[in-house]
Amino acid sequence: MSDKITIYQKPTCSKCRGTLAILNESGQDYESVNYYETPLTVEKLRELIKKLGLSAQDVLRKDESAARDLDLNTISEDELIRCMVNNPDLMQRPIVVKGDKARICRPPENVRDLL
Repeated sequence: MSDKITIYQKPTCSKCRGTLAILNESGQDYESVNYYETPLTVEKLRELIKKLGLSAQDVLRKDESAARDLDLNTISEDELIRCMVNNPDLMQRPIVVKGDKARICRPPENVRDLL
């Protein structure tokens, strides 16, 4: 199992920038994936959700206007994952992965759990 750190982020997001600053200060190597330029697949998002130990609804940014249009009482996990892949603004960010563990770094200090 790889201990490589990967951050899935949006460059204009303040929480992403804060998490990147902590990673840079740590001196550890990491890979940064802008999932707007390199979109996640359904399989990759499903893998990230599993590593987070959460449900797709837990990863959903419920305050986004597109999320308010979803019927969260009837939508399936697979449908919600497809919605997030098609509209990345619906995903909580950043997500940082190290090995088989992942964290949503809101606040950015959550990344320290993986360092």
